Amino acid sequence: MKTRTKVILGIIAGVVLFGPFAIPVRTSGTLSNKKAAALCWGRESQFVDIADHSVHLVTRGDPASDTLIVLLHGFGASSLTWKEVLEPLSAVGFVVAYDRAAFGFTERPSEIGEINPYSAAGQLQVLDEIIEKYGAGKKIIVVGHSAGGSLALGYALDNPNKIDKLILEAPAVYGFNGAPEWLNRIFDIPQVDHLGPLAVSSIATSSLQVLNLSFFNKDLITDQVIANYTAPLAVLGWERAFLEFSRASRSPKLEERLGELNVETLIITGDNDEIVATADSVKLSKKLSASTLEIVTDSGHVPNEEKPAKFVELVIGFLAK
Repeated sequence: MKTRTKVILGIIAGVVLFGPFAIPVRTSGTLSNKKAAALCWGRESQFVDIADHSVHLVTRGDPASDTLIVLLHGFGASSLTWKEVLEPLSAVGFVVAYDRAAFGFTERPSEIGEINPYSAAGQLQVLDEIIEKYGAGKKIIVVGHSAGGSLALGYALDNPNKIDKLILEAPAVYGFNGAPEWLNRIFDIPQVDHLGPLAVSSIATSSLQVLNLSFFNKDLITDQVIANYTAPLAVLGWERAFLEFSRASRSPKLEERLGELNVETLIITGDNDEIVATADSVKLSKKLSASTLEIVTDSGHVPNEEKPAKFVELVIGFLAK
């Protein structure tokens, strides 16, 4: 091979191998997670160290109540999705709503230690430690929405003796199994890892499209609702955290284990859900023998936000049985 050809090939290889590292990748976030949380929640924000990171949460009600209600938000959301139902639900228990890793105002660790908080196992550990911290001697109610619903269901399957009742709102059970393993291996390539946060930054705009699909009544997508969903994008390093979440390991398919569930369950869905099809919630209810299905009319993916009074009525009615 001629020297000139070797030089050209060497240059091309250098560009491919090292060129990506010359591209600056900066976060669009400008605030610490605590400062961003204070803008939305003020003094209501609390931070607790769980599973090697600082978890943001808010509480309502009497800590001495005999019932603990834990609220898990869905993909792209945060504890802000529960804001309208926190106070009403506190009439029947002590309520804890927290932000899952990579979302809301929970710390976004850039280095992963023994526990990966972005993985399904790490998030299940967070839920377990929250229940241990706040639920000693109490009846435990876990409420999960969308992807938070699949997490709640997974926890109930693994820990049937730790939950008294389970509430799943538009649970993402069918067809939501995370990125394929081959894609995760691509993320491990150093050049791709470097550019990854830049690639996932498009979620800032695409999330608004998902938000629009989540509501049946588009008039309810107010400036405040948009602000609630976009506020966490002000947190420094949110792109890297979202990348880590995207490539973290997920739980095995839950649909293969549905017959194991022996926890009394309420399934709530909107009649016009375009994110998790209403039919999927109906299908799930038929698979869970100890379940009750409630379909909220004129509602999409977030009945807790579109019809908060109805959502609270259904939850409190279920808990009263």
